[in-house]
Amino acid sequence: MKKPEIQDLTPALSLALHLRAEYFGPAWQVYLFKPLTTSLIIAMALLLPGQAGRRYRGLIVCGLVFSLAGDIFLMLPGDRFVQGLASFLLAHLCYIAAFASSAGVRVTPRLLAPYVLYDVGLMVLLWPHLGPLAMPVAVYGVVLVAMAWQAAERWAVLRSGPALGAALGGVLFVLSDSIIAVNRFVAPFRASRLVIMTTYIAAQWFIARSVGESHNPRKR
Repeated sequence: MKKPEIQDLTPALSLALHLRAEYFGPAWQVYLFKPLTTSLIIAMALLLPGQAGRRYRGLIVCGLVFSLAGDIFLMLPGDRFVQGLASFLLAHLCYIAAFASSAGVRVTPRLLAPYVLYDVGLMVLLWPHLGPLAMPVAVYGVVLVAMAWQAAERWAVLRSGPALGAALGGVLFVLSDSIIAVNRFVAPFRASRLVIMTTYIAAQWFIARSVGESHNPRKR
């Protein structure tokens, strides 16, 4: 088994330091390590060797940069939820464009159905609690699950380990954002930061790692 490389380990270490600061302080370490963790993943996506192509890598990095902006909006004092939501929506659009650039926009009903059903179920749960944010959250939810779905469609074409990782990253992103929504609008819980950040950083890590592969689909 291949040993973990330094670019694999540094985001995990930064995440651990961020989570420790979230629960035990000091606050300045949250402001340091939260954006640092995503920045390290951006660096990994830029430096990772592979044959993914400049367009794919560029779109993934663009998505990560918008995600970094979203991280910053959501951690700043005051309620900047809408700004964070907009930043992550742009990130998902970049990811969708990246996945489509290597596999095309595909519609496989058996892959699409679980994502649609999940989004509908989540919105049924959230809708009574959203108030004026109902439409922005609904639009974001559609784009989020579309990103995860297209990552799955891409894996169905490429059938590679990194493509499977990106598809898993899409699922983890949906899970992370679902927990954010439930924690904010329905039922806050203390462990939310731990669960949200571990699934979120794992999602970004898997998506970033997908730049290290060839985009030639395997013949079936």
